[in-house]
Amino acid sequence: MIVVFGSLNVDLVTPVERLPGAGETVIGPAYALHPGGKGANQALAARRAGAEVALVGAVGRDAFADIALSLLAADGVELSHVARAEAPTGAAFIAVDAEGANQIVVAAGANALARAEVLSAMTLGEGDILLLQREVPEAECLAAAERMKRAGGRVVLNLAPAGPPAEALLGCLDVLVVNEHEALVLAQSLGWPEREPDDIARRCDAERGIACIVTLGAEGAVGWHGGVRRRLAAPAVAVVDTVAAGDSFTGAFAAALSAGYGFSGALQRGLAAGTLACMVAGAQPSVPRREAIEALVGESFI
Repeated sequence: MIVVFGSLNVDLVTPVERLPGAGETVIGPAYALHPGGKGANQALAARRAGAEVALVGAVGRDAFADIALSLLAADGVELSHVARAEAPTGAAFIAVDAEGANQIVVAAGANALARAEVLSAMTLGEGDILLLQREVPEAECLAAAERMKRAGGRVVLNLAPAGPPAEALLGCLDVLVVNEHEALVLAQSLGWPEREPDDIARRCDAERGIACIVTLGAEGAVGWHGGVRRRLAAPAVAVVDTVAAGDSFTGAFAAALSAGYGFSGALQRGLAAGTLACMVAGAQPSVPRREAIEALVGESFI
């Protein structure tokens, strides 16, 4: 089973011709309302990729809560560990330009009240994976990671949004997933001079014993595990937007690990899922299913 401890949001997505600069207003024609949040997105991605998934987090008691939970419930993610808090459901405000790039502002809301103590009531073991991000309190992420490590399971952290991870949290990790910007933040926080994503991932693996993957957008991904480098090019597709591409990658990667694939096979499935997510607008509506992921893996990597 995969346990995702993370955020649940509603996403308000607006298409714009170009992204605004500081102090600038850009007008979009309309907006769409979608369920989102990195925790929820990755839980849905892992579930659609074939894993059994339980989500731990918090929503409010407002109308947005039902929207935030809707696709998760429809796809069979276990939601009994999602608390109803006395705070508004988290929200993300997303602008997407004509090239598919985005700017995102997130209001934490109920996500700030997510608590790791919920994991104490769950039966966890060696075959389980805890999937973490950085949209809920880091102290709670650490408590959740420590609980999973005591149970003998594995811990995967997606260092998003970017920020310096606590040393204690790094000590609990089996796998770290970052994009190019997050890789630089990681290196700077550790006092490393490396600036190339490949070099940062290699050092993370060699010195910390943490398998590290850097997603490279249209250039694919590079990963280091046990001193071995894997580099995959991304399949060429028509990009609609990149919202939830990273979450689709991470959820599908974790699902493949849970299914027994090795690091390379999981990397292939993560990259296929992230690529497919770029072809559909929105966050959770763009998360692909296992059949599409396996078809693209067969076309591109085998």
